[in-house]
Amino acid sequence: MADVQEKQRNEYTNMKLRTLTLTAIIAALCAVGSMIKVPVGISSAALDSAPAFLGAVFLPPVAAGAAAAIGHLVSAMTGGFALGPLHFLIAAEMFLVLWGFAKLHHAGRTYSKWIFAIIANGILSPLPFYWIISPAFFFSAVPGIFIATVLNITIAAIGMPVLSRAFQRKEAH
Repeated sequence: MADVQEKQRNEYTNMKLRTLTLTAIIAALCAVGSMIKVPVGISSAALDSAPAFLGAVFLPPVAAGAAAAIGHLVSAMTGGFALGPLHFLIAAEMFLVLWGFAKLHHAGRTYSKWIFAIIANGILSPLPFYWIISPAFFFSAVPGIFIATVLNITIAAIGMPVLSRAFQRKEAH
């Protein structure tokens, strides 16, 4: 009985370590993507969320969201923190967007996860800035953020089937 409990405890610890390691790798890839800026007028628009969207294939929703939040903060740092501490709000929004996306992915919502990601990240995420900064800022930011979102989503949509097959094959062995 004690051996069975010890084995279960070791498997649980290994699973947590694997999840933490994969989350760190995805966050690092988000940081690399943050260096690839999308020239849309806003300094923090970058390819920082594509790895997090890909991470939704094998990460739990909370871990995918954490990787996205870290990726945005690195992106904001490389862009000079143009919005100052408001980037922490954006990081929280990125967490929620990726958490929702990963939930939809794990539920098998093939098309709705992409629609959710585009609407939530490309349109709804900038919405608080309508009141925080100004309506003019919101209307000028949305097109650029929307374009960057579509680019990130497109990269993830291209890579996700390959990554899904690779992880299915690994789980079969």
